[in-house]
Amino acid sequence: MNLLENTLARIAPQDADWRMQAKQRLDHLIMPHWALGRLMDLAVDLAGISRSLRPPVARKTIVVMAGDHGVTAEGVSKYPADVTAQMVHGFVAGMAGINACARVSGSRVIVVDMGVAADLGALARAGQIVDKKVALGTANFARGPAMTRQQAVQAVEAGIEVVQSLGDSVDVFGTGDMGIGNTTAATAITAALTGAAVAEVTGRGTGLDDRQLTHKIEVVERALAALRPDAGDGLDVLAKVGGFEIGGIAGVVLAAAAARKPVIVDGFISTAGALVACALCPAARDYCIAAHRSQEPGHPAAHRHLGKEPLLDLQMRLGEGTGAALAMTLVEAAQRILTEVATFDEAHVSKAVEG
Repeated sequence: MNLLENTLARIAPQDADWRMQAKQRLDHLIMPHWALGRLMDLAVDLAGISRSLRPPVARKTIVVMAGDHGVTAEGVSKYPADVTAQMVHGFVAGMAGINACARVSGSRVIVVDMGVAADLGALARAGQIVDKKVALGTANFARGPAMTRQQAVQAVEAGIEVVQSLGDSVDVFGTGDMGIGNTTAATAITAALTGAAVAEVTGRGTGLDDRQLTHKIEVVERALAALRPDAGDGLDVLAKVGGFEIGGIAGVVLAAAAARKPVIVDGFISTAGALVACALCPAARDYCIAAHRSQEPGHPAAHRHLGKEPLLDLQMRLGEGTGAALAMTLVEAAQRILTEVATFDEAHVSKAVEG
């Protein structure tokens, strides 16, 4: 049994008994019933995930997966591919959006080279990034499959290995991404796995104008028609139209689920990774917490397919894990509501009068 198969075999749904225990406690907190709304729903999820009424959430880590995409040769992005490597250096220097947001929530940021089309060996040797490079970017899926099936497995297993290497040092995982062209791959994955029309799930990414957006739609439609990814096989979809960093994100989701730890799924790219993960193991969705709804039109379709309602809607479209970092504060708030707010009996407070 390989690493992926072993990980999939270890994933089970949330524990219904722990969910019930959490709900019973939350039902009797010193406030009007369910007055904190979705924060209380989140607290129930945390209990079901962790099998505990004191779910650990203090140690937070955002795993930012980076990789390049051959489909950028089709003119689907306003930025050149070398921006991916440049941004990795920005993450390491602590000056990017994810660094600022992670500092707010007290989250550690780990950057993984999944397939950046540049030599980042010096950063890896210095321990500033994790080297899991599958190749120097994917192939152009407008001309053929983005990667081989073996590479797709390698990408997913790399994400699993990153989570496993962190051992018990993390309570809550967050996902992040960096890769010029990756909204095109995420669009193709979303259309393939949800059945949504390409035109309905294709966005402007880095700021495409109307003509460029129309071209991007045509590129994805042609690729899906030619490659015919199998929606019943997450690895087939990843291999034909995905990205190495998206595969790595899928691996993070699966490994977190196998370890019974919540994973905060960031934006559109991360949610495409979650779609792949849940195509491989539907029970993994029980461990996914949707951080936010981005401005990419494919994001709501992906959320609906996963049965998730995002915690935030701030009109963000950056990626990097920024939404996941901000949502970490809400996860901690939900845990504190479950563990720190007293019940009516504990506080000796009179309950509401019925009738």
